[in-house]
Amino acid sequence: MRYQQDICVVNFNKQNMTPERAAKIKKVLNHRQDGLVVVMENVHDPHNISAVMRTCDAVGVQEVFVLTTIISRHEKFGKKSSASAAGWLTIHQYEDTASCMDAVRKKCDKIFATHLGVQSSSLYDLKLTERVALVFGNEHAGVTEECLNYCDGNFIIPQMGMVQSLNISVACAIALYEALRQRLNNGFYNGTPQLPENQLKSLAKEWGVYREE
Repeated sequence: MRYQQDICVVNFNKQNMTPERAAKIKKVLNHRQDGLVVVMENVHDPHNISAVMRTCDAVGVQEVFVLTTIISRHEKFGKKSSASAAGWLTIHQYEDTASCMDAVRKKCDKIFATHLGVQSSSLYDLKLTERVALVFGNEHAGVTEECLNYCDGNFIIPQMGMVQSLNISVACAIALYEALRQRLNNGFYNGTPQLPENQLKSLAKEWGVYREE
């Protein structure tokens, strides 16, 4: 059974919108990245989910896909307010892998999963200036084989210690900040809007501002 939910709601009083706050929101909108997407598959711990969403907001990821096939669907992602990262993201929730990954594929040309496989590449060898989705799996079992079948490849984060694993929220933060680094070097955060016009206008309306023409 598939369940899909799009969430992008920020609860604040538009009448109290100051020029400074409006300017900040418009700046954030212009830094939102088209074609940089995060997928969380069967991530159980709500603290991990919240931490990933905070990182997504910080680096300009707008769209997050939450796929739950072996755990129960998450009922909520924290308080939907201006103080919560979840309130500033567009969250797509699915219970069916095929439907989820098909939707991701429509937004991205490449899908890479964090997975220690025979042909896994280093994170630092990925070209993250492309339209790309990064998939992070369950805290214990990782990304499922079913989901891996929809991916174009696997990547690992180089580690020099005895324990070859990182918390999912840490792994996601490292990966997304590498994407940020590459995109910064290629002018993706120069103030020119990156999102499609219709999405940009929709978010501006949701967030209580309207883009100046």
